[in-house]
Amino acid sequence: MTKQRLVILGGAESGVGTALLGKAKGYDVFVSDNQKIKEKYKQVLIHNEIEWEEGKHSEDNILSADIVMKSPGIPDKVSLVKQIHMKGIKVVSEIEFASMFTNAVIIGITGSNGKTTTASLTHHILKQELDVGLAGNIGDSFAKQIIEEDYKNYVLEISSFQLDDIIDFKPNIAVITNITPDHLDRYDYKFENYIASKFRIAMNQTKDDFLIYDADDEVITSHLKQNPIQSTLLPFSLKKTIENGAYLDNDNIKITIDNNQIIMPTTNLTLEGKHNIKNAMAASTVAHLLKIRKQTIRESLENFQGVEHRLEQVLKINKVQYINDSKATNVNATYYALESMDAPTVWIVGGEDKGNNYEELFSFVNEKVKAIICLGIDNEKLMRSFSNTVDIIVETQFMSEAVKIAYKIANAGDNVLLSPACASFDLFENYEDRGRQFKNAVRNL
Repeated sequence: MTKQRLVILGGAESGVGTALLGKAKGYDVFVSDNQKIKEKYKQVLIHNEIEWEEGKHSEDNILSADIVMKSPGIPDKVSLVKQIHMKGIKVVSEIEFASMFTNAVIIGITGSNGKTTTASLTHHILKQELDVGLAGNIGDSFAKQIIEEDYKNYVLEISSFQLDDIIDFKPNIAVITNITPDHLDRYDYKFENYIASKFRIAMNQTKDDFLIYDADDEVITSHLKQNPIQSTLLPFSLKKTIENGAYLDNDNIKITIDNNQIIMPTTNLTLEGKHNIKNAMAASTVAHLLKIRKQTIRESLENFQGVEHRLEQVLKINKVQYINDSKATNVNATYYALESMDAPTVWIVGGEDKGNNYEELFSFVNEKVKAIICLGIDNEKLMRSFSNTVDIIVETQFMSEAVKIAYKIANAGDNVLLSPACASFDLFENYEDRGRQFKNAVRNL
């Protein structure tokens, strides 16, 4: 019997993980990346005797595939991907491919914002009592963990791009934190296409599976009304009483599943801001479903350290607090950041705009922002949007300069907030690189 041919487009974390799993499961594997493959990944491919190429996609080698795993960064409109589809070759994401080789309980978490914090927090709670891995858009790839660890449970942070290429993937528990316009450049600038993409997380679920979602999010609730799904629904809300699910009653989170209620005080949560109460509700609902003890959930919520690059307090210099929120790659994430500011703020913003509408930030900018520093190659839209709302607005294309300008403008008691509301690829490798450069520049003050 001839081996099935698995072709992987993209030689980074998910691609190399899939290559290792594919090889372990008896596929004939070929990895192709039209950029350079990072040295650490190249060494893994060489060591495992997996065939690869970089700096090009050789079509003959690719179009002979039985199955193609494409990196989430590659859009469907690329001509090579169109050719693959035209030949009827099955295209999957790493999440889909890897899930074929595990019987673990899967908790899949998606949403425009909060998914990294919610996934990290969920994993932090569950690992106190369960054998659980954290993968997807975060940490070591899902595929690689299946060969190396094969945990009994996985918490997966899943992007819409990963969901676009699932076929049979089905999480036992799905979470949608919220849906706000993001990545619209990949969805023909149609918000409804992006919404449908997020809801693919529940498309294979049955009544024995669960969907946990924000009942205060009108986009989610109206989509559910028009497109009912099979799974058992567990909403969470800050505004209304929920019979089956989670809600906020004074300062307590109340979670009820099948008449079994637990109550968690929010007064000692380490994470600040309303949006983090929601993230805590989602994570605690998962934990309650999986029968984690109430005491464990409470302690975990109170000692969770947060996620790097997400409202991360870096340093206080001359009574000015520097805050790294580089992970805010869309307007809604920056909305949460500005909402949680309780002092006059110097705001560093900008990057690669994904079709942003800045209007929803105006009220916070009026109220809290004393100066804006635009950090991007093209700052014209930001300058146009905010030049009338603040007295000081400056442009730069270097992080070190942005931080020095902020240092000059800020007075004792102020905040300096990096919350870009944009992608980072115009000036940085990724949002992590942007956040680390910010932290280094602050430390160099």
